[in-house]
Amino acid sequence: MSVAVSTSAPLPPASDTNMVTSTFSLVDYVVFVLLLVLSLAIGLYHAYRGWGRHTIGQLLLADRKMGCFPVALSLLATFQSAVAILGVPSEIYRFGTQYWFLGCSYFLGLLIPAHVFIPIFYRLHLTSAYEYLELRFNKAVRVCGTVTFIFQMVIYMGVVLYAPSLALNAVTGFDLWLSVLTLGIVCTVYTALGGLKAVIWTDVFQTLVMFLGQLVVIIVGSAKVGGLGHVWDVASQHGLISGIELDPDPFVRHTFWTLAFGGVFMMLSLYGVNQAQVQRYLSSRTEKAAVLSCYAVFPCQQVVLCMGCLIGLVMFAYYQEYPMSTQQTQAAPDQFVLYFVMDLLRGLPGLPGLFVACLFSGSLSTISSAFNSLATVTMEDLIRPWFPHFSEVRATMLSRIIAFGYGLLCLGMAYISSQMGPVLQAAISIFGMVGGPLLGLFCLGMFFPCANPPGAIVGLLAGLIMAFWIGIGSTVSSLGSGRAPTPSNGSSFSLPSNLTAVTMATLMPSTTISKPTGLQRLYSLSYLWYSAHNSTTVIVVGLAVSLLSGGMRGRTLNPRTIYPVLPKLVALLPMSCQKRLHCRTHSQVDLSVDTAVFPEKVSNGMLRGSRDKEAVDVPEEDPAPQGISPTFIVQETSL
Repeated sequence: MSVAVSTSAPLPPASDTNMVTSTFSLVDYVVFVLLLVLSLAIGLYHAYRGWGRHTIGQLLLADRKMGCFPVALSLLATFQSAVAILGVPSEIYRFGTQYWFLGCSYFLGLLIPAHVFIPIFYRLHLTSAYEYLELRFNKAVRVCGTVTFIFQMVIYMGVVLYAPSLALNAVTGFDLWLSVLTLGIVCTVYTALGGLKAVIWTDVFQTLVMFLGQLVVIIVGSAKVGGLGHVWDVASQHGLISGIELDPDPFVRHTFWTLAFGGVFMMLSLYGVNQAQVQRYLSSRTEKAAVLSCYAVFPCQQVVLCMGCLIGLVMFAYYQEYPMSTQQTQAAPDQFVLYFVMDLLRGLPGLPGLFVACLFSGSLSTISSAFNSLATVTMEDLIRPWFPHFSEVRATMLSRIIAFGYGLLCLGMAYISSQMGPVLQAAISIFGMVGGPLLGLFCLGMFFPCANPPGAIVGLLAGLIMAFWIGIGSTVSSLGSGRAPTPSNGSSFSLPSNLTAVTMATLMPSTTISKPTGLQRLYSLSYLWYSAHNSTTVIVVGLAVSLLSGGMRGRTLNPRTIYPVLPKLVALLPMSCQKRLHCRTHSQVDLSVDTAVFPEKVSNGMLRGSRDKEAVDVPEEDPAPQGISPTFIVQETSL
């Protein structure tokens, strides 16, 4: 997915532009406008339906009554941006099908959120994911997490709004700022007025448009070049079909291990702890529905990944028979797909408009999710804790005003993006840099009960410093060497887009580069290991600081904020081993968790520290999460 590429690519000459835009007929414009009108109508319908009776819970969490199907499609659409639709085919066209193995990461990347993160978040009855950080640590950690997320999303949404519009302008002649303003205004109106329910149902509609647009390209394209079998044969003959690359080197851009396991951490940073996704889980009517929606995303993800890869292969086969024009060969990679679609669908009224609608559906779904999640965390994490006595009417109105404000800020960020030039690519990579440290912060809290607030804050800062050091250092190093900035490893970097399209193509075609050494070697770390590297930094530093500062001694800890790792692992052992270990836990309780909370009294479900190691029963009115045995909640006097 190349977004920044547009900034350096020459715009087509006027004559060529006219030639291209002539393929965009009145019917195409009607199809495109229909998308915007229907998206706006869905949002206004949900706003009008409960106008004057909306509560803050209805606006931010759809009253926690959403079903599995709409939530699943909304989860899929949230990061399936236009950047993804343009980027994956370009990646396959240029580098081959190695990227397809990213689908292997989807299994664990969705299974872990379904069985670890969703149960904890749902049972705590949260509105914002960052409420968890206050329950587990304190208010300061919650504010740090919230501010980090806001910084991440504000930069992201401006780029997602501007970059596809720029690519579209270069290829079709669409007015750049008209498309930016149209997207921004439509999205802001239905998000602010209709709330999360409007966002989810427009996501459902826009997801279907995205599927249909890409399917049309695959069907028409493969038909013109002789079928999908011929497409595969052509790709094989030209070495585009990749085998399994088992090189364990983390500095190699794409290998099986990098895609299948490094991709898991990127999936977790999106589907496990990102507020835009957590908010959808929490809007489900039951915990089971939330888990099922996460399961349902898996086959949808695989289909979307396959469609993107097939478009890339069809595009390659098409241009073997119908060579690119000089203008197209000089275009930026993110424009390849648009040129291909305009060539392919020329003379088929309505179909170019359908693909442009598909492209803008990706932008609308992503930006609306950003607006809604930003309004939620601002309201719940930064305003309501300080003004807890807001009435429902005032809170609802303020939430709408905040969403409108973020819409205006998004337009401002789009303008700033237009002025950034080559620095735009570094700005986009910030999204990927921040996701890893936030994942590490939540994992530190859930899996390590000895972690304390100072450890969490220092760990988060260390992870962010490491992330920006490698990411920006890579960009600066590339600029200094006269190459295109490649924050990931010299070829691509990551922008979350439902992980079907995480790859961002570089500004220039790939060239042979000498193997880096020293710091240059560190800067060439594959972008798919960014989340793993940065989240691990947070955990290691956070644990070290926590242990040095006394762990959780003297602090309260809610057992519902801890995931019972040890009991889950013990449950996997044979029954005879489980019985032996169960006996030991009564005589040597500290074997169970070097980890956990060490209570003396239970008050309202909160465990308070004690100097005595003893097992404590959790009262019925505040049960521990499923799978936690009371004998595993102990006092650790050594911390």
